[in-house]
Amino acid sequence: MKSLLSLPFLLATGIAAAQDVRPAATPIRADKIILVGDSTTAVQSGWGASFCSHHVSSFIACLNLARGGRSSYSYRAEGSWDIALAEMKTGAYERTWVLVQFGHNDQPGKPGRSTDLETEFPANMRRYVEEIRAAGARPVLVTPLTRRMFRDGRLDDDLEPWADAIREIANDMDVPLVDLHARSTAAVQALGPVQSMRLAEVPAPSWMHAAAQTGTTVGHEVPPLPVAPPDPLGRPPLGQPKWQFDYTHLGVDGANFFAAIVADELTRVVPDLRERMYP
Repeated sequence: MKSLLSLPFLLATGIAAAQDVRPAATPIRADKIILVGDSTTAVQSGWGASFCSHHVSSFIACLNLARGGRSSYSYRAEGSWDIALAEMKTGAYERTWVLVQFGHNDQPGKPGRSTDLETEFPANMRRYVEEIRAAGARPVLVTPLTRRMFRDGRLDDDLEPWADAIREIANDMDVPLVDLHARSTAAVQALGPVQSMRLAEVPAPSWMHAAAQTGTTVGHEVPPLPVAPPDPLGRPPLGQPKWQFDYTHLGVDGANFFAAIVADELTRVVPDLRERMYP
């Protein structure tokens, strides 16, 4: 009986002894990447989801806070920037990097969103950099993704002035720059008007594909999607992805294509991230 009673004690002491010889755990060193921008970065329509899914290791938490239709002004005005700032201050991350990409909706003709290229836009971008640093995070500026419209076989680039403004700010404020605009314009020009159509959210209608074969797609655009009918039971509608062919937004192939470019550029300008990212 005595030997049976001592068995639990022997087992417990044996387990304790085994635990005593365990090597000390190496503390994890984790980074965080926050994406801020418009629909060309956002989930479903931009490169951000693919970037977070395929290009960061488990030692990086990747949070996509980009939202469709936002400009450097409206993203802040609606409170999205407050959410991003709060995320910069959370958790025991070794470093937090914030990638900021605006420009598309800062252009003229966007009521309630457009900003002045010479004054308001650069002031907004500089303020983002300053506040990221004040929050203890590290800013990375990203020039806007190109649109994919062609005229006589040449890419019709209408975002270069906004890309230039961001390059100047990055240089003045010593901020790492992911020049997505330069890389994406070169890549889309190389693909040409027909092959670049595969980067869109959905396949192009046949008449738009025929236009692309002429080398000119400017002026050949799909009309806006119709408004969804109300639910017959009066229920609040589910979120509906607004997938349609255009020359701005990205489907799976486009997101993967440009996310790889962003990852390549980011690891080039921020070498500290190389060991924690995938090509």
